[in-house]
Amino acid sequence: MILKGKRVALPPSTVVHRQFEAHAAATPDAVAVVCAGRQTTYAELDVRANRFAHYLAARGHGRGAKIGVCLDYSLDMLVAILGTLKAGAAYVPFDPAYPAARLQLLLGQVPDLALTVVSPATAAMAESADVETVDLQQLSGPLADLPATAPEVPVTGDDICYAVFTSGSTGTPKLTAVRHEGWFNLMNWLRLEYGLHSGSHNLVVSAFGFDLSQRALMTPLFCGATQYLLASRNFDAMMAYRILTEHEIRVVHCASSTLYVLVDWESARGGDALTRLDYVLFGGEPLKPERLADWAKREGNGCTLLHQYGVAECTDVATSYDLAGYRPGEHDIAPVGKPAYNTDIHLLDEQLRGVAAGEYGEVCIAGAGVGAGYVGATGPENEKFTTITADGAPLRLYRTGDRGRVNEAGELVVAGRIDAQVKVRGMRIDPTDVERALGRLAGVREAAVAVTYTGSGDAELLAFVVPAGANAPDENDLRAGLLKTLPRNMVPARFISVSSIPLSPHGKVDRPALLDMHRDRYAVSGTTA
Repeated sequence: MILKGKRVALPPSTVVHRQFEAHAAATPDAVAVVCAGRQTTYAELDVRANRFAHYLAARGHGRGAKIGVCLDYSLDMLVAILGTLKAGAAYVPFDPAYPAARLQLLLGQVPDLALTVVSPATAAMAESADVETVDLQQLSGPLADLPATAPEVPVTGDDICYAVFTSGSTGTPKLTAVRHEGWFNLMNWLRLEYGLHSGSHNLVVSAFGFDLSQRALMTPLFCGATQYLLASRNFDAMMAYRILTEHEIRVVHCASSTLYVLVDWESARGGDALTRLDYVLFGGEPLKPERLADWAKREGNGCTLLHQYGVAECTDVATSYDLAGYRPGEHDIAPVGKPAYNTDIHLLDEQLRGVAAGEYGEVCIAGAGVGAGYVGATGPENEKFTTITADGAPLRLYRTGDRGRVNEAGELVVAGRIDAQVKVRGMRIDPTDVERALGRLAGVREAAVAVTYTGSGDAELLAFVVPAGANAPDENDLRAGLLKTLPRNMVPARFISVSSIPLSPHGKVDRPALLDMHRDRYAVSGTTA
């Protein structure tokens, strides 16, 4: 079964930052960025990015180089990103909201990282013996002496524009690279399909390390609109809603759980900032339509909810569905819609053969958005990028590991993961990452992490811990220990002390058996391994 997206011709140059430069030339005085009450025009942002691009080029960090960016949301972040692109290099986001130990782990996963851009607030956590750090604030003097015009660097649609981390099936963070053509195609589709324009001002509410944050950051600049940034390292619902209320923001990109928080905030206070938006583009985890139903039915609500599906390996978004068409009685699972421009969805069986209409198969993505692969990876993860024969010709695609089907309306429905990876609060993770971190803590001999679901359908991690001594380690100590090295969403909701971890006949951890053995010690509505 194949779902084919509309074919739309792309311009000869599918280089993302050229669109921004065109707006800077045509409307130099338009506001590009608003952060902490300060406005920056397109012309001012363009000049600062040009000077940083010249700085990188002079250091030999041009086409093909990888530049780390470890900054809070700020004007400097966009200067670093655009300057990196203008130099022909690719940027790698390092989220300062992560614990310093995890940032160090991620820094070590990037081969040939040229340097990392930091600020006084993030410099210490991004320090590395192997990678230089530069502070744009400290460089302000030298940068002011560099040319204000863009460097003449040949950049093509095949070049890498950014690379983000995503958990691999091996349990090790993987760095997946996105090409300019794929990123350009995504934003061009959003612009044309949904009519985004110079008035489609955006507020970024997701964490910098997420794949969706990359298109959320760049899409308004691609369209000539204004980008609003939260002056907060972590998501602040009160601050976000205040900005939505006080400014003419039209678009928000976010994970589903973030949307639920904003909707709850508005409903509790009787506001209308969300209902006045043109679009909310959201996804990243199974949808709970009941969390949005009452708000969506409010009189005068003009906001279009676009339920979207995709993976970081394929430029974030592959399909989109207008939730106005959702009918609970007609859909057991809310669809994720039809493919983006120049994108195809193939549903394949284990032998990579197409399944029949209506049957479940592995969701595989082909087309312009398929990325360049995992950076520096040599293991089984790279096998997810494969080639099949379609219509007598070779076709490169990415195997997502998700299970899906096409409904009678020709829309993709995603039913869940095929492998052990799960999404907790919008981020795809592998429980083995958590098991390994637990195993490094004092007092832990062995650990297994399973996935449970609350009564409302939210995924939670449940940790089973075998003590290293006679006494079980304290749950608060375990949680505190994990928070030193893992993001909060990877810390289990509960910890249960057990005497041993059962194994399956194949010699692997038998998580279903573990859950069954200790079901009386926790209450869940369903489980999965």
